[in-house]
Amino acid sequence: MTEVLLAVGTQKGLFLGRSSDREKWEFTGPHFAMNAVYSVAVDRRGGRVRLLAGADSSHWGPSVWWSDDLGATWQEPTRPAVRFPEDTGTSLERVWQLQPAGEEAPDVVYAGTQPAALFRSTDRGETFELVRALWDHPQRTEWNAGFGGQGMHTVLTDPRDAQAVTVAVSTGGVYRTKDGGASWSPSNTGIRAEFLPDHYPEFGQCVHKVARDAGEPGRLYLQNHGGVYRSEDDGGSWTDVGGGLPAVFGFGLATHPRTAGTAYLFPLNADYSRLPVDNRCRVFRTRDAGGTWEPLSDGLPDEPHYGVVLRDALCTDDADPAGVYFGNRNGEVYGSADEGDHWSLLASHLPDVLCVRAATLG
Repeated sequence: MTEVLLAVGTQKGLFLGRSSDREKWEFTGPHFAMNAVYSVAVDRRGGRVRLLAGADSSHWGPSVWWSDDLGATWQEPTRPAVRFPEDTGTSLERVWQLQPAGEEAPDVVYAGTQPAALFRSTDRGETFELVRALWDHPQRTEWNAGFGGQGMHTVLTDPRDAQAVTVAVSTGGVYRTKDGGASWSPSNTGIRAEFLPDHYPEFGQCVHKVARDAGEPGRLYLQNHGGVYRSEDDGGSWTDVGGGLPAVFGFGLATHPRTAGTAYLFPLNADYSRLPVDNRCRVFRTRDAGGTWEPLSDGLPDEPHYGVVLRDALCTDDADPAGVYFGNRNGEVYGSADEGDHWSLLASHLPDVLCVRAATLG
């Protein structure tokens, strides 16, 4: 069995777990103690493993750190890796997302931030530059902030085209570029915004997460504030696939690393409570691209459960069979080594879990 690395970002530091069988885990941490870690990435391109962490100190502010020895030591640039140019009149509040591009764009890493902006690195995350065309987009000044702030929480590169990038903002919606970031267009056709006078605006939707179908790269899944959607044209248009779910509100969304049509969600009640539906701990899986959904709970708590899974706290690894993992605000991390059929508790009593990332090593 290939060794798996599990990175768990929490409100008070980063915990790193390693396992050779995905049953017994050894965790280290907290790395960056007393720092909120909202974003983690595992970059394995070129046969080298680099960990990236967006750590947010209440005293020193946000920063991006990297490690080339699986977290044994960490490096930080002498000047902030992600910062807004002076002419923007803006200061960085948080790094919401760190996303290495694919093999089609070696050494490129993207960062999504709060205030909502996209930054691009060409040195594997050591320095970043603001993507000005998106920052200067005329609609950006009309983006509002969701309950958790205005964050660019999703950055998707395209394995078929290094010039294509899709991003999502709460509450700006989905935007796409096909020319390497020189120009951007809103891509929200079909996504409902119940809270706006026009329920189907060009932009302004409160998108919570977007994920790409690895088996069908042109297919995307989207968790919105009150809807679950699928796109078959790279986000050009969206279709509601929330039927069969006990609730269509939620944050976490992940896809299978290889199998087309397979995705995972953790539904929550809508605004009046934002707790698991019926106070039950359940992940829902589709195997037909959202046509149907099935609850997965074998090994998860049977008693009333109140753990909320945030937008980056549900993920898969790329082992075979694929592992599925989620962490919640109760400080628990659960994992499945058989694509969600059976679950076990991997860690407990951690601080609030903000993000979870998993990857095979070697």
